[in-house]
Amino acid sequence: MTTPPPALLIAGHGTRDEAGAEAFRDFVRELGRRHPELPVAGGFIELSSPPLGEAVAELVERGVRRFAAVPLMLVSAGHAKGDIPAALSREKERHPGISYTYGRPLGPHPSLLDVLERRLDETLGEAGRTPADRAEVTVLLVGRGSTDPDANAEVHKAARLLWEGRGYAGVETAFVSLAAPDVPSGLDRCVRLGARRIVVLPYFLFTGILPDRVRQQTEDWAAAHPEVEVRSADVIGPEPELLDLVMERYAEAVKGDLRMNCDSCVYRIALPGFEDKVGLPQQPHFHPDDDGHHDGPGGGHHHGHHQHGGHTHSHAH
Repeated sequence: MTTPPPALLIAGHGTRDEAGAEAFRDFVRELGRRHPELPVAGGFIELSSPPLGEAVAELVERGVRRFAAVPLMLVSAGHAKGDIPAALSREKERHPGISYTYGRPLGPHPSLLDVLERRLDETLGEAGRTPADRAEVTVLLVGRGSTDPDANAEVHKAARLLWEGRGYAGVETAFVSLAAPDVPSGLDRCVRLGARRIVVLPYFLFTGILPDRVRQQTEDWAAAHPEVEVRSADVIGPEPELLDLVMERYAEAVKGDLRMNCDSCVYRIALPGFEDKVGLPQQPHFHPDDDGHHDGPGGGHHHGHHQHGGHTHSHAH
């Protein structure tokens, strides 16, 4: 008798917005429909029901002993780094005999960048069809904002990856809470950089209070700056790419194959404008100060994740 695959537990932020909470619950139900072979449940860290503990209890009642938890979050901030692991370890004490693996947040995965690009295309319509049109468009990607600098840096990473190879004038970053620049300051910055047309793009999975706030702040700023063309794009939403990405994170967690930044590695994934790099063999490369045999006066050393031709260097100290 084959062991059943681990169940899938999806962990969400939580929102005071009922439509946003329902969008999450719908998404979890849709994943369950698509994968009848897997028990699927989802819960929130705060603000919305069901809480994560209730989702675990539901799985345990269905006979589940092993599950993989995937945070349905774009960036790894306090929730993904602390709250979810703490909640899971508490559930382990409540339900002796369960075991779980923990997946990583979604991150600026290429398939989500494609959805963001689609949201920009929808917003621009005919006005964004040609490369010349795109070269006139500055995007303001607006993240949730965090007190964790690493989480905010993840939004900058997404902005850079969205800009690379797609031909926009630029992709700037702002945050709706807890971090600078806020949306009005981000729009001011775009103008100072010479932006002619701006699209404000919310870096959020589902509708909710914060994406609504982004749209409202954008409208208020636009009303005060009639000379600048500003449009608002939609959130990512429950797209097939998002459903597939959650399953990719589930599969990684089950296999224990938790990678660093391989999602956006040009040697693994065809990113716009860099397609020729996929699959290129990696050669060892040396630091300019390093003659290949010892650490020179500059303290030279090898960089990167490339293999070094099988020999080791002995360092005399």
